[in-house]
Order: sequence, then structure tokens, then C-alpha cells
Amino acid sequence: MHPTLAALTLALACTLPACDSETVGADLQGVASVIDGDTIEIHGTRIRLNGIDAPESGQLCQDARGTAWRCGQQAALALSDRIGRRQVVSCQQTDTDRYGRVVADCIVGRENLNRWMVREGWAVAYRQYSTAYIPAEDHARTGQRGIWQGRFDMPWDWRAERRSGQNAAPTMSRLYELAGQNWSCSPRRTCSQIGSCAEARWYLQNCPWGGKLDRDNDGIPCESIC
Repeated sequence: MHPTLAALTLALACTLPACDSETVGADLQGVASVIDGDTIEIHGTRIRLNGIDAPESGQLCQDARGTAWRCGQQAALALSDRIGRRQVVSCQQTDTDRYGRVVADCIVGRENLNRWMVREGWAVAYRQYSTAYIPAEDHARTGQRGIWQGRFDMPWDWRAERRSGQNAAPTMSRLYELAGQNWSCSPRRTCSQIGSCAEARWYLQNCPWGGKLDRDNDGIPCESIC
């Protein structure tokens, strides 16, 4: 082939996505930011980790001693720590969910992040969509890792209760009661001083001034966090 023609052919070929370092070997690749325990963002695209479900950001769990803790926040922090700073995450798209998010299996280095989150007990296998991570969940449950150290609501049940408009599922009511061991009606607090929806609901239900947190009297306090 003539040298000029060869150079032109190479130049044309490298305008294709396959020559883009951001897309080689994956549908999406780049530095990721963590949205929550099962959602990341790469180059402005939201990516839901396939086949797993992590506690929601406002969700509480119980530890082995029965103390409530913010498992949703901890799940997100665990994912962020595993990814690390400036590490490239590669995601292979498997689907698109009803919210328009990419659903994908993602890796950092040689680690499958979906499997790692379940194996470490920061998420559960989302059996409705995949059975691939059930063995990882069994490992976490047996080792009482992460959320398996105590009691928790399955994330889909927690979301369903929120959508139904109920203040809390029965199991969550118990969590609020336990969490209340560390909360007090004195001093009085405003929404800006409250760290979670669970805490706000506890004040609403237990403190004389709790109604002040529900300005529109719809049963939901501090709507900026609930």
C-alpha cells in the first residue's frame, strides 16, 4: 500500500470509538464518582450496578448489639473506598432501567465491583434481575459481613414502604425505637441540625416539638432529607 494511503487509512480508523481510550474494552470507562451503594457516575452518565441492591442512603440497619447505624451511607463509603481516587472504572452495559440509567457490570483493576459489594456485605443479590451474585451473598451472610452483622430491611422492601406513604415498615419502627436510645428531645432541633430521615421521624413521633418538623402536616418531617 502506498505510504500516504496507509496513513490516511489509519487516521480514518482511529476516528472510530475503538481507538478512544475511554471506550476500549468497555461500553463506559473513566474515573467514577459514587452516588450511592449501587450507583456510580462516569462522564455524566448514571450507572446502576447490575444484579445487586444496596441499602438506600437514608436507610438504617441494626448491628449485632441491636444498635441502629446508617448502613446506606456506609455502603456508599465502602464502594467509594474500593474504587479509590482517580482509578479508572470499566463498565459493560447489560440493560437500561426504567429511570433511563445504564445497568452494567463494572470492574476496577481486575475486581468486579458488583460482586465485591455483595461479597463484603454492602449489598444483596438482586434476584429479580440476576442470580449471578447469590454465592457472594451466601459468603457475606455466613461471615456476618457488613449489613449481615445484624438485622436489616431488604432495600426493595424499604423503598416500597417509602412509596406507599407509610411512616415506616414494622421492622423500621423497631429500628427507630432502637436508634432513639441515642437521640433526645432536648435540646430542640431544626431540620438543618438533623442527620437522617430516621432521626427526623423519631423526633416527630416522640418529642413535644416534633410537629414543627412537619410544616405541611402530611406526616413527613424535614422533607429536604425525607
